[in-house]
Amino acid sequence: MAMHETDYLIVGAGAVGLAFADTLLDEDPACHITFVDRHARPGGHWNDAYSFVALHQPSATYGVNSMEMCPDRVDQHGHNSGMYPLAKHAEILAYYSKVMTERMIPSGRVTYLPLTEYRGQNDTAHAARSILSGEEHNIAVRRKLVDATWFQTSVPSTHKPAFEIAEGTRFAIPGDLPQLWKDPENLPQHYCILGGGKTAMDTAVWLLEAGVGPERIDWIRPRDSWMFNRKLLQPARHRIEGLIQFQLDLVECAATSDTGDEMFAKLGARGTMLRIDESVTPKMFHFAVISEGEIALLRQITRIHRGKRVTALEPGAIHFGDERAEVPADALFVDCTATAVPFEARANQRPFFEPGRITLQLAQSPFVPYSAALAAFLEVNFDNDQDRNNLVPPAPLTDSTDTYPYAVMANLMSTAILSANDKTNAFNARARLHPTGPAVAQMIAEVDPRLTELAKVGPAIEAQMPAVIKLGMTAKAIHEAE
Repeated sequence: MAMHETDYLIVGAGAVGLAFADTLLDEDPACHITFVDRHARPGGHWNDAYSFVALHQPSATYGVNSMEMCPDRVDQHGHNSGMYPLAKHAEILAYYSKVMTERMIPSGRVTYLPLTEYRGQNDTAHAARSILSGEEHNIAVRRKLVDATWFQTSVPSTHKPAFEIAEGTRFAIPGDLPQLWKDPENLPQHYCILGGGKTAMDTAVWLLEAGVGPERIDWIRPRDSWMFNRKLLQPARHRIEGLIQFQLDLVECAATSDTGDEMFAKLGARGTMLRIDESVTPKMFHFAVISEGEIALLRQITRIHRGKRVTALEPGAIHFGDERAEVPADALFVDCTATAVPFEARANQRPFFEPGRITLQLAQSPFVPYSAALAAFLEVNFDNDQDRNNLVPPAPLTDSTDTYPYAVMANLMSTAILSANDKTNAFNARARLHPTGPAVAQMIAEVDPRLTELAKVGPAIEAQMPAVIKLGMTAKAIHEAE
């Protein structure tokens, strides 16, 4: 049995765990960290993702605080043309490997145990076991266990379909598509995309850009979704005007609406939110970000099966309960039904900080790495868990148009709490992962003329907060009843 001692045992070496550890190394130069992770290399669920996946958000505010992810340049072609880059799958994995091999391990204060499963706490220590060798590890933790797995991220390659698949059915996950060239004599002549979320959208865009005609694609979309318009969510140091407009749009539309659907309709009219089919009122909202170019591509697909859930597949047919829909006999069904974040996890919400334990959740939705980095800062710079938890009440993980106003309200309240504290306000001003903090600090230092317009934002939001809270509390009641 291998024996270890550490200050912080982090379960999970993905985006969450690495963002926490990166800030912890800077804030507490004397601490030791041990990672336990099931994957063979850093990056968490990105290891399991399909090869053509990319970030939804610009890479400028993703990863860890100490290291930029992508070159700071504007894309010149494709559906992201004119906007700042979205890291691709290979870039993300290379980035996290670099974080571990050039930042974490060389510090001399990090032990990394890949392909290792956390087994829980015993009387004297925490137990882990090597997945391949079976070697047992006993880890004495001097300070805290850090759970970086709360999000339980699911991707198609690790997802089990919830429907029957008849023998002989051509079935794939998105990650299989780039390998179709290996069997040129057996290429499908038709594709059926299963799912209405961002993975399904990514898959549809990939097929269209690969040359598959839209008439050769069926799309089973149980629910339609609203998405953020990416053009407004560019890095603040370059286009803070878009972020200001985005925030004001959210507040103004929330303050003048009686329901989440009304709020989204107003945001849609402004172009702040996008939807594929403007004749449909979406009920789903999973914080996805999309470009207008992608929307234009997706609208080319007209063979849509809306409002139905697949119960079985067979060659040439899809079953929706008692209903049967025919498709071409050689159609390849592409399963995109995995939910990236299982929203039932919200029932497991607990305080960030407890005796002997930190559970990394959302401080603000949907800023996952930032929330983890902020937690590390709080752990080091505040004296007790009560003070820390007062600064980071867990943000709600909402998933519908009815409940999203609750997340808007919670984010605004979180911003007010963190801005009112000198320590956290200073951290946000230098944290690369914060969406606006460093950009605003730079503007102040340079006496940027845009500060005049920026100064109007706070009072405008404050004036409308009572109405935002009213809608937010209605949404909170719906969220908690679900």
